[in-house]
Order: sequence, then C-alpha cells, then structure tokens
Amino acid sequence: MTLPLVADPQECRDFLAANPQVQFVEVFFTSMTGVPRGKRLRVHELQAIYDYGRFLPGSILVVDTTGADCEETGLVWEDGDADRRARPVPGTLKLAPWLGPDMAQVMLSLYELDGTPNDLDPRHVLRRVLDRYEADGLIPVVACELEYYLVDTERTADGDLQPPKSALTGQRPHGIQVYGLPELESVAPFLRELWATADVLGVPLEGAISEFAPSQVELTLKHKPDALSAADDAVIYKRATKGVALRHGCEATFMAKPWADRAGSGFHVHVSIANPAGDNLCASEDPQGSALLKHAIGGMKALMGDCMAILAPNANSYRRFKANSYAPVAPTWGVNNRTVSLRVPAGPAPTRHVEHRVAGADANPYLVLAALLAAAHHGITTKADPGPAVEGDGYAAAARENTRLPTNWFAAVDLLDRSAVLRDYLGDRFVDMFCSVKRTEQARFFEVVTALDFDWYLRNA
Repeated sequence: MTLPLVADPQECRDFLAANPQVQFVEVFFTSMTGVPRGKRLRVHELQAIYDYGRFLPGSILVVDTTGADCEETGLVWEDGDADRRARPVPGTLKLAPWLGPDMAQVMLSLYELDGTPNDLDPRHVLRRVLDRYEADGLIPVVACELEYYLVDTERTADGDLQPPKSALTGQRPHGIQVYGLPELESVAPFLRELWATADVLGVPLEGAISEFAPSQVELTLKHKPDALSAADDAVIYKRATKGVALRHGCEATFMAKPWADRAGSGFHVHVSIANPAGDNLCASEDPQGSALLKHAIGGMKALMGDCMAILAPNANSYRRFKANSYAPVAPTWGVNNRTVSLRVPAGPAPTRHVEHRVAGADANPYLVLAALLAAAHHGITTKADPGPAVEGDGYAAAARENTRLPTNWFAAVDLLDRSAVLRDYLGDRFVDMFCSVKRTEQARFFEVVTALDFDWYLRNA
C-alpha cells in the first residue's frame, strides 16, 4: 500500500513566517463517526507536530457520536488506551477566520508508532480503496454536494427548532420555495462569509441553491481527480460552515432529518473515472455512458445495501428514505432522473458521470467515498451489469419490483458486517470496529435520546 503523504516541515515554517499574527492552532482529525476531534495548541507547539507528530489516544478513533468510549472495540482498557502518532496532512494548515484573527487550523491523520498508517483512520480506509484504482491505472474524479439546514440558535417556546430570521425582512421563512432567490438573499451575509472563508481554506466551494424546505441550502464542491483531497475538502467545509453560521446567529446542521415533515439532507457524490492522461473513461455519446460507467453503476447498485450502514450511519438517517421525497428508496439507476439512486446527469459526452444520491449529510465523507468507490471498482472488475435503466418514476418502479434499500439501522449494520466485498476493500479490522461502534450506539440509543443529546447531535452531525 502506498503511504499517504505527510506534510513537509517546511510548510509550517513558511506558514508561520507569512502569518506572524497566529497565536493558536486547532489540530484535528476525523473519527469513524465523522466528528472532528483534536486539540487547541499554542503556536509554539506546532512545529514539533510537523517535525515528528503528536501523540493522541487510539481510543478516540472509535468513540461514538457523542464522544463516549466504545469499550467493546478493545481499544480502551485492553489496549491500555495506547497512543498513536498524528501527522499533519499536506496543504491543510490554514487560517481559521471564523475562530478569530489569531487562529489557524491543520488536519491530522493517524499512524502507528512505527509509522505505518492506522487502519481505522477513515483517511487511510479511503486511501486503501484508491490504491486499488491506482494499481489498475484508474483515477476516480469526484465532486461532493452537501445539503443542510440553517437553524436559529433560539428554540420556540415549546423547545422546537425554527428557521433563522431573514437578514432582509426579519421574518422567518416558510413554505418550500425550492430554488428561490429571495431565500438565498435572506442568508446572503452568511453565504458571503462562507465563500470568503472557503477561499482562505483553499476549499473549492461553488454555487448555492435554496433546497426543498425553509432554510435548507445546498452548496457544491468542485470536482477533483483526487478523491482523498475531495473528502478533505468536504470535512473542512462542514467544520467551517458550522463556525461561520454561529457568527450569524444560527447553527448549520447536517443532521439527516431534523424535521420529520420536511425534506431530509443528502450528501450526493458525482463520480467519473479517468485514465492517467485525464481522459474521462465514462464519456460516450450514449446518454447512459460508456460500458465502464455501466459496470461501475452495476457495482454500486449491487452493493448499495451492504454500504447502507456507512451511507446512513445513525438512527435518524433512516427517516430520509420515503417515497416521493427525492431521497432514494431502492437500488435503481437512470438517465436524467432524480427519482433513482444512481443518476447519470444530462450533458455533453465528455462530462458523462454518475451521481450517487443515497448518503445522508450526516455521513463521514471519507467512508462514503471509500464505500461507493469500492462498489464501483468491484463493478468495473467483475463487469457488473446494472440492468435496464429506470424510465420515469423510480419510486413506482421500486414498488413494482419490490426492491428496497435497508431502512432499518440494525439490519444495515448486519449487512455490512457480512459483506465479503466491503471487508476485502475496507479491511476486516475496520469493518469489525465500525460495526462494533454502531452496535454500541444502538445499545445506548434509548438512553441518550434526550432533548440535550438531540441538540448535541444537531450541532455535530
């Protein structure tokens, strides 16, 4: 396995010379549950991380969504809560303007003490999958789209969630108003600062739309021929979005379904496959794409159920999947059709690709990309046949064919646990530990579902 790159120590020296105002740095990595965790350090501590690394307890890789230990993993008491070595990710040392003018941040990845990648770190899990593509001379090109809600920091008199007041009218939005321009204008100060912050962070953040519910928005990250960097962008973007929103009196929540009667928030991933020369191997005058694209879709379709525990990792995640909701309910595919799970968008032949529409916004970006790219590679390798494309209503087609995705959190974890293909791609130890964490969360579910924990999850999904 090719080792993931570690930042050059000179990167730190150059950054500090260019930014003498920096006094504090937040260092963070992404745990299995997708929640960034780390430390706030004095600036004089930073160079040592670049020169050698920073020790962090291995148990925080497998804490649950609320940050509690998962003793069943064996990484707490049996392991002596032993340290691992955290190393900085190249290019991620940036100013963090939402935290203050003297703040910076840098992303870390975890290694064993001997320098080998920790196989439970989600970045390394994704890199393991990408190594399979590299061995075959293939390069996944991906773009991430994330939907989320802006929620007022103040609750209603009954303690319920409510949209923030418009920056223009002082009124709270109501009605769906999908693609509404006034709805975007009402949050324009937030969007302006978010785009400016993304530019500082080097995150390629593009346009915004008003989504299918009041105060729900979607912004797109530009496609990249580097899936690991694209996942980094998604994690950094989510973190910055939450920070910028708080500066505007609201919270950004990537919770999959914060309102039972409103649209859920999805994490859509656009995928094509290139060769080392940069040619799109999915390109075709046929609107369905090339044979390679169909094989990739066939793999994604066949393994979609096995992937569900990663694509929908929490109890709340499964509230999204309803007919006629724009959240898919079955492993289906089609052309220019948003009622299916795997959509080949309209466009000229060179842009041909597939949009994977299943994951929720609460899912871990590294693991989402690892799972769906593993499924696509398996499909390419085995020349999987996706079957006929759905035409028209994908929900009706799913009902006719009586095919559905797992909509039960417990069943989804069991499917992943039994998946020989995903164990091959993601690693037996990772799958064992991920399932252990999720089963711990399931056992605790009824103990932690209180108003306080709901608010915590709302903020940290």
